[in-house]
Amino acid sequence: MAEKKTGKRLFQYALLYKRTILIALAMLTVAVAAELTGPFIAKKMIDDHMMGIETPWVEVENQGEKTVLYNGQYFKRESYVADGDVIADGKLQLVQVGRSFYETRESLSFDGERTVTGDILTVRQGANEATYLVERLNQEQLFAFYQPEIKPIISLLAFYVGLLVIAAFFQYGKSLLLQKAANRIIQKMRTDVFEHIQRVPISYFDNRPAGKIVARVTNDTEAIRELYVKVLATFFTSTIYMTGIFIALFFLDKKLALMTMIVVPIIILWMILYRKYASKYNHLIRTRNSDINGMINESIQGMPIIRAFRRKEHTSKEFETLNEEHFTYQNKLLSLNALTSHNLVFVLRNVAFVVLIWYFAGQSMTAAGIVSIGMLYAFVDYLNRLFQPVTDIVNQLAQLEQARVASERVFELLDEKGEEVNVEPLPRYEGNVRFNQVSFSYDGENDVLKNISFDARKGETVALVGHTGSGKSSIINLLFRYYDIERGQITIDGIDASTLPRQQLRKHMGIVLQDPFLFTGTIESNVSLDNPEISKRQIKAALQAVGANRFIEKLPNQYDEKVVEKGSTLSAGERQLISFARALAYDPAVLILDEATANIDTETEAMIQHALNIVKEGRTTFIIAHRLSTIRNADQILVLDRGEIVERGNHDELLAQKGKYFQMYQLQQGKKIAEVV
Repeated sequence: MAEKKTGKRLFQYALLYKRTILIALAMLTVAVAAELTGPFIAKKMIDDHMMGIETPWVEVENQGEKTVLYNGQYFKRESYVADGDVIADGKLQLVQVGRSFYETRESLSFDGERTVTGDILTVRQGANEATYLVERLNQEQLFAFYQPEIKPIISLLAFYVGLLVIAAFFQYGKSLLLQKAANRIIQKMRTDVFEHIQRVPISYFDNRPAGKIVARVTNDTEAIRELYVKVLATFFTSTIYMTGIFIALFFLDKKLALMTMIVVPIIILWMILYRKYASKYNHLIRTRNSDINGMINESIQGMPIIRAFRRKEHTSKEFETLNEEHFTYQNKLLSLNALTSHNLVFVLRNVAFVVLIWYFAGQSMTAAGIVSIGMLYAFVDYLNRLFQPVTDIVNQLAQLEQARVASERVFELLDEKGEEVNVEPLPRYEGNVRFNQVSFSYDGENDVLKNISFDARKGETVALVGHTGSGKSSIINLLFRYYDIERGQITIDGIDASTLPRQQLRKHMGIVLQDPFLFTGTIESNVSLDNPEISKRQIKAALQAVGANRFIEKLPNQYDEKVVEKGSTLSAGERQLISFARALAYDPAVLILDEATANIDTETEAMIQHALNIVKEGRTTFIIAHRLSTIRNADQILVLDRGEIVERGNHDELLAQKGKYFQMYQLQQGKKIAEVV
């Protein structure tokens, strides 16, 4: 069922460019038709012109086109005699025995084994035997009889060469169009996959390494590209070739053509059996390939830790284990291909030739042509041509299976439930946030938030503090609707957040993370994220508001300074300032600072605190902080412990309660005192 669904979806993608594909297939049909005329032309050359001189000749009175002068008489092939020719009484027939040609004034009544003794020709066919008086032809006489056939032979050869040129042109066009269509299909598929990744919920990425997802967007879609470029092109080409060859064989001999058609069910049966056994190996190979991508991605990102803790050897062994498993499964699949593909075609080819020999065995070859030399040549030529597409099909079965498995993985990602981007504008809300009895679990069993209730009004600063795992980040995740709740309610300006489109909800929110992420580009593009609605003036104003202009204006290209991936050429503080400016440039109604000052030096922190006092005016600000000194001025501090709010109030009120907040504050103060002393 899944296989049919995968095939149907691949076909639907192909239909997007059906015009190009149909033109390519039409060109392929013309090319095949042109190429497959070769054996017919060869048959005509052999039977009608090379062996045709053995047909009866009649004497004519006058010399003319296609006449031959022999012993003072003019002769013309009986098949060439026209209405205007005056026929005399003389007749002759040429007979080849070995490498020599003889002429006899009698017509052979039947054909069979030929022998010449002196000037007597003996023809034997089973119990029948006949003798004829013959005269041997010298080279000059023989050439004279061939002379009328030279021009038709040259014409046929020129015609065939012309057909080959036409076939080459159409084959080129077919290949170009099929590859163009295949590249367009994969371009569309990759776009669909990448866009869908933007729509799937954040929970999809929780247990999936980035490298494995990247493998689906790149490696798996590349395998599918090979399906359209090579596999399907080969199958289409081979099918049309085989169809053309069978049609030609039926023109030559229906009985033998029916015998050769046994190849078709054998190929279909072989494809079914091959896919059954190869499917398992291909699934394992693609899985290990994703594992390898995931590990490489993780190792590159964690390279400083690997080297700092001297885990290079251990990491290499883990990689080698995956690599060895990938190698093992690849070898098993290659062994399967090697043991079957070549052998199958070899056996089928030999069986076909045995059938051909058996069919023709015991039958004589007469000049009239029970089975002519040309017929035999054409059949052998077509049989040889028939097994080339058979070989191509069998050799592509491995690639077909790999593409099918890759398709399943890609469509599995595309089938993940996502949310369509809502482009309807949502007016900027005030930012009055309420959590009402909210409980949440990531796994559906263990609650990380339990009955969370609080109000955050417009212009207020709400701080979330607590030990690691207390639920601070989970509250922010729910506010952004990275996850949806099943118990309780979250409202913004009195509207249930679950009824608002995610994209429009987040449009009026800004966030600054502890570890800011910068994209490859410039400082300016990292602030606007290439949003055309944000002008250069707004970008510069945001950077100046957080004080980033102090270091930017010292750079060679200032705001157009290049930024590499993750902004590794900038300090942690500089990256964080750009991240702050990014949040402010979008003018959010709700601003979230997720431990945003944790990696910033004291001087930079003071600068940001000053900027924040200005920019958070009129905005609802949530601050997650471990350094309690940064939230002294918060309007409301929520102290969380194991998913519950255990204390709430402002800084002075919580200190007066001498509860958990007081203990955390004293602990941090104590550490600072110890450091100073």
